[in-house]
Amino acid sequence: MSQKTIIGRDAKVSFVGLAEDVPAKVDTGADASAVWASDIFVDKDGILHYKLFDKGSPYYTGEEITTDEYSVAVVKSASGDVVMKYKVKLSICINGRRIGAVFGLSDRSTHNYPILIGRRTLQGKFIVDVEEKATKTTKETKATPKLNEQMREDPYKFYKEQYLNGVDEK
Repeated sequence: MSQKTIIGRDAKVSFVGLAEDVPAKVDTGADASAVWASDIFVDKDGILHYKLFDKGSPYYTGEEITTDEYSVAVVKSASGDVVMKYKVKLSICINGRRIGAVFGLSDRSTHNYPILIGRRTLQGKFIVDVEEKATKTTKETKATPKLNEQMREDPYKFYKEQYLNGVDEK
């Protein structure tokens, strides 16, 4: 069993090869992790496209990320809103520790932190000390099986019907 790393109530997160030292809120009350993403869409071949952050963020590079390994989940926010999010696995570094973590892609432009680190990412790896400030680095959000089955049958159709929900496609 590896030793757990102590982190504070906020942290600096690096997305390996994509962004360095991005501020994140460490939230033991949140089940899942989330990252600010923009220009999210699924193409006709079922490939998910997105960009980390948005033009208003100092961490935005405009680099488009594509993957065919993703899932969806219906998420209820702290404010009670229910939304569908695409979820992807990303390699991150927190306090010198490199891990793989699943992130929900969402518009976090109105939040104080562009990243939220939830319990699933923390569990077994980190201990949170709420008296600590940012560390140095270089409710349920389970993917709904039925939604994922629908998505896998025809990812582009699913994207148009469920995610866009009547909005013009890209």
